[in-house]
Amino acid sequence: MFRSAGHARAHVDRLALRPRSYAPPRRLGSPVTVDVSRRDGWPVYRVHPVDARPRGSVVYIHGGGWVNEIAAAHWRLVAQIAAEARTTVVVPIYPLVPFGTAEAVVNAVADLVREVGEVHGEVRLAGDSAGGQIALSAAMVLRDQHSVTLPRTLLISPALDLSWSNPRIPQVQPDDPWLAVPGGRVFSDRWRGELPTEDPRVSPLAGDLAGLGPLTVFSGSHDVLNPDAHLLRDRARAAGVETEFHEGEGLVHVYPLLPTRTGEAARSIIVERLTVGSSSNGPEDAERSAASTSIRMS
Repeated sequence: MFRSAGHARAHVDRLALRPRSYAPPRRLGSPVTVDVSRRDGWPVYRVHPVDARPRGSVVYIHGGGWVNEIAAAHWRLVAQIAAEARTTVVVPIYPLVPFGTAEAVVNAVADLVREVGEVHGEVRLAGDSAGGQIALSAAMVLRDQHSVTLPRTLLISPALDLSWSNPRIPQVQPDDPWLAVPGGRVFSDRWRGELPTEDPRVSPLAGDLAGLGPLTVFSGSHDVLNPDAHLLRDRARAAGVETEFHEGEGLVHVYPLLPTRTGEAARSIIVERLTVGSSSNGPEDAERSAASTSIRMS
């Protein structure tokens, strides 16, 4: 679907006509309970650990190029976070291209995060790929419009600049087996709606990063989104934002979701960072969190 603009447009049309299921699999691989409600027409799932009273919450925004529905790998990660971090994970099923647009979805996610915090206490925000863009954009809206600074925003292979103009992208493209610029431009243009590409609700890398809470970022070096992840790391640190950067050398897009040893190692870090009260969430950890880590394929 990313190979050409024509493939991307055809993919949008197919899914608009026959949407895929967003239902969680019957078996999630972790001991959790799941319930669902509706908020302004959106299904909103809540995933809870079965063997512990949950502490705080995580709002998880799934990826899929703004056009694909949440997938089994997302649900398995959500269940693992809920069970192992002993927290409630809230998963909104947001409207996709061609019906959903950045302005409406990002603002609604920001409102949802505030509501979740009121119900479940301390709330963190996480997302992968397109969901990483929504998550970081929503964190900016929370800061700017509601004076809310999140204790952590965790991003897995986030889309950050929907202009696709980073000069390093053509260097990475031959090594990326998953994403490509032609289709990405089509999906991005549909997603931005009436907003300009440089609006932070579309391209968070274009926004002011100062004043955000701590960031944790995962990115594989064989991902066309990796060059922008480097820019996010550098600009966030320059703006005084505590930023932890995990780069998977030789790894692909959203590698933490994959059933591999490197994916498993990344998921362990993700669970720790999204656990309320873990040692990685305090100011004493700022120096360690500022250091890049590199995960190599084994």
